[in-house]
Amino acid sequence: MRTKLAILSGAVAFLGLASVHAQAQEAAMPEKCSSAASAMNMPMGQMMDMPMGQIMEHMHGMELQDFNKSYKEGMRKTMPPMMQAMMAEDPDIAFVCGMIAHHMGAIEMSKTVLKYGKNEEAKAMAQKIIDAQLKEIGEMSKWVEANAK
Repeated sequence: MRTKLAILSGAVAFLGLASVHAQAQEAAMPEKCSSAASAMNMPMGQMMDMPMGQIMEHMHGMELQDFNKSYKEGMRKTMPPMMQAMMAEDPDIAFVCGMIAHHMGAIEMSKTVLKYGKNEEAKAMAQKIIDAQLKEIGEMSKWVEANAK
């Protein structure tokens, strides 16, 4: 129960930080990417205010295609370690460990598009992401081994 509470608290904190961070960044999501929230019959702002567990639960009631299920499974596997990492007492360790989990999520998403995608350009991007993220995970893992106390 304590672990679930910590994960839930981390998810809430993460979504709040993500919102603030998104406002501070120069990069923005394309408008056309917000169609996912429309598919879930809720505004994007409402989705961002929900804990990840509630979003996943809401998706559970939807009729999902195989690729949606694969993306959902990837999130289910990688979000808990990301939330756990963010609870570290050291901000550097929290960042690097959280980024390892984040990169693992990118790899999971990329594997899904390689399996189900139809657009060769999107698949090429996915393979490029896998290659880059695996390299960076290796670098970050070495850093954690050397710097985590």
